[in-house]
Amino acid sequence: MIHPLGVHRSARVLIPLVVLVLTVAVSTAARQADTQSGAATSGPPAVVATDQAGGFVGEATCLTCHENQAGIQRTLHGKAQNPRPPAATQGCESCHGPGKAHVDSGSKTDITRFTAMPPRDVNATCLSCHARGARVMWQGSQHDARNVSCTTCHSVHAPKSEGAQLKTASVVQTCQSCHKSEALKMQKSAHMPVREGKMDCTSCHNPHGSTGVRMLKTGNYINESCASCHAEKRGPFLWEHAGTRESCVSCHDPHGSNNDRMLVAKAPMLCQRCHVASRHVATIYDATQVANSSNRVIGRSCVNCHSQIHGSNSPSGNYFLR
Repeated sequence: MIHPLGVHRSARVLIPLVVLVLTVAVSTAARQADTQSGAATSGPPAVVATDQAGGFVGEATCLTCHENQAGIQRTLHGKAQNPRPPAATQGCESCHGPGKAHVDSGSKTDITRFTAMPPRDVNATCLSCHARGARVMWQGSQHDARNVSCTTCHSVHAPKSEGAQLKTASVVQTCQSCHKSEALKMQKSAHMPVREGKMDCTSCHNPHGSTGVRMLKTGNYINESCASCHAEKRGPFLWEHAGTRESCVSCHDPHGSNNDRMLVAKAPMLCQRCHVASRHVATIYDATQVANSSNRVIGRSCVNCHSQIHGSNSPSGNYFLR
């Protein structure tokens, strides 16, 4: 049957089908061409060519001579599954720089060696990745000002600690390599529970720097740091002890002491360093009081009576009584 416009009915059905088939064929060919082009431009050979052009030789080349440094693969730096560490980018050359010149010449001067670099340059390399979190205050800190480098405490290739990649087995061992006097105080009879493993140096200090004194983690001065644990001593009190308000370390040695409660001196001599008035306070150790077995020279001495020595809210007055 002929359509009034002169087109056969079957032709009207076939023409759209032909157009559809041609369209699909053209699209498929275009996709295949794009795939082949992408494979030619973004495959492994192109990456290798880029690495070679930049002077990078790859971790496998480094390990042919430095096989004793393969231990880095067991650390967080050697986990290629994580996109952040060096193993996921250029491997050894992420920190040591391109190694082509070093491979060609065999000279140590043609590669970045941290043992031959100034501390500031070593730190700059580490801070290129580790500049946030607890390390944000490193620049200008006490350790930085004394030319301590990251590799003084940390080992990238052969760490001995379970965390933080330290050169020693624990934080305390790392700190005491320099701070020997504080480490020895920890061995005294009254001490922080560091020897028992309940805390370590970083419980109070941030070795990477802080805004407070003595690189303390909490607060801007010593009392704020102490009160972060000893909150009952914070106050405010109706009657405040001047020595307590000034500084906790006026009476206590925070690292350890052979006196009760880590006091810097034995009571009552500790109290008499400030309270040198006549009669009651200054005559504690006179012959009469000793002969009469005064309670001022036994037990807790002055705090037998003045028990609220850190501050008192008692209506009885400003003598820090119970």
